[in-house]
Amino acid sequence: MPLPFRRVMLAAALLAGLQAHAQDAAPPSAPAEAPTNSAMDAPLFYQLLIGEIELQNGQAGVAFQVLLDAARRTSDEELFKRVVNIAIQARAGDQALMASRAWAETVPTSVDALQSTVQLLALMNKPAEVPEPLTTLLRIAPAPQRPGFILALPRLFQRAPDAKAVLAALGPVLRAQGGPLRAPALYTEARLSLNAGENARALALTRELGQALPDNDDAMQLAVELMPTEPQAESLITERLQRKPDQHALRQAYGRALIQAQRPADAAREFRLLTEATPDNPAPWLALGALELDLKHPAAAEDALRESLKRLDTPAAGTDAEIKARADGRRQAWLMLSQAAEQRGDLKAAEAALQKVDKETLDVRYRRASLLARQGQVAAARKLLQPAADASDADARAAMLAEAQLMREQRDYAASLKVLKAATARFGGDPDLIYEQAMMTEKVGKFDEMESLLRKVIAIKPDYHHAYNALGYSLAERNQRLPEAKQLIEQALKLAPGEPFIVDSLGWVEFRLGNLAEAAKLLRQAHAGRPDAEIAAHLGEVLWASGARDEARSVFAEAARRDPANEALRETLDRLKVRP
Repeated sequence: MPLPFRRVMLAAALLAGLQAHAQDAAPPSAPAEAPTNSAMDAPLFYQLLIGEIELQNGQAGVAFQVLLDAARRTSDEELFKRVVNIAIQARAGDQALMASRAWAETVPTSVDALQSTVQLLALMNKPAEVPEPLTTLLRIAPAPQRPGFILALPRLFQRAPDAKAVLAALGPVLRAQGGPLRAPALYTEARLSLNAGENARALALTRELGQALPDNDDAMQLAVELMPTEPQAESLITERLQRKPDQHALRQAYGRALIQAQRPADAAREFRLLTEATPDNPAPWLALGALELDLKHPAAAEDALRESLKRLDTPAAGTDAEIKARADGRRQAWLMLSQAAEQRGDLKAAEAALQKVDKETLDVRYRRASLLARQGQVAAARKLLQPAADASDADARAAMLAEAQLMREQRDYAASLKVLKAATARFGGDPDLIYEQAMMTEKVGKFDEMESLLRKVIAIKPDYHHAYNALGYSLAERNQRLPEAKQLIEQALKLAPGEPFIVDSLGWVEFRLGNLAEAAKLLRQAHAGRPDAEIAAHLGEVLWASGARDEARSVFAEAARRDPANEALRETLDRLKVRP
């Protein structure tokens, strides 16, 4: 912090006194040293002093002009930095950029000046002006620093409102880089392409990066992020894992991506491999337990969850965050063990597992409510889920959704719809609530109203793939407007490539259109990714209609073992008069 005028004068007087004292104390025989002349003459000293005084008096604009002129006169880089910081602290972006450019013009070899200019242009959202200083920076900076400048670009522009403009401006500079800068340039261009929604371009660059550096982890990170929109990115990951199966962090990221893609069977395979490779790590066991639960394999889920608890219960030191993470893991394990016991029909064991959970949060109350409802105490179960009078909007919304889901599980669709209508009225245009209301509206047979609600969701959120899929599937299920149904489902698949439930919908509409071979192919794909009972019901029916009745019986039997109460499966078996 600059000294006030009075303190500057006092410091100068003290310095003079000390120098005089040192001269008096020096031995007479010591030879006199030649005086050192300062580069600061009296006018410059006065100019700097005035600038600091103006700054202390709150006149940042005057101080900026005075000190910038001094910096230009002296070519002093520290003074230029001071001027730039004065402008930044005054929130004067244009002045900061002007000072930074003046710095670069005055000291053309200054790496700091060019870096400051690039950063300010990013901050001020001027990507079109970045190429010139960036190109110069990459030319004059020491070679070891250059990759870092390139790799920092996505972070600099992460809040830019127009990601496509950033890519258009920086792309040519990045493509011009070769030699040691080629790999960081590929990664950065791929990242900027991903930010701009140009996913095919990002995938091509990621593939090129992987070929240039076969062991590059950045390429795999990009591939994982591209999986939801570019299915071909998955092959880059699987090829790496085949070549280097000990890359556990990559396998875990891949497993999480498979979960997000609604492919629990494939995700379970990856986490099972992780439990074999890192048996002492509780996280893969916990994830595997959750996936087995989702797949309705309660015995396998319980085995995995108990393995996770063995490791989570082992006393271990750690940071507060690590200790909290272990406590959260134990809580989730017991909660899922309760759910697994409930799947097996052992309500006593389910309640005993809940007793191990220390916090009575909504997910715990939901499990308790589910157990009560299973025992016929539906009113008490619903009361347990009622939001408190002083609950926040977020807590109240979550509680209402939980109550609606409970009533859906009880097949009381009218009651579920009533709760969802109240939630929608309270929370306005929430697309998730409107979507859930649409699903319950269909369950009570009000198809026109359901379609109106789903189209409202699409209008609010055009990339809401569930709404396209639900509307297309509903039309296909009722054998109506099949070309439109197919178009809607294909749009959903564009928004969420490879998602099994959407692939299932497309297979079902192909079946309705009479394309049995294509329907069977799609439904096999969907069932492999997610062996859900409803998908199995569709696949079995298509196989049955195709004449492959032994295979159909096998599919039906497996689904009935996993989820015997599934509504769609039971309806299909009854209609086809099949006993698996």
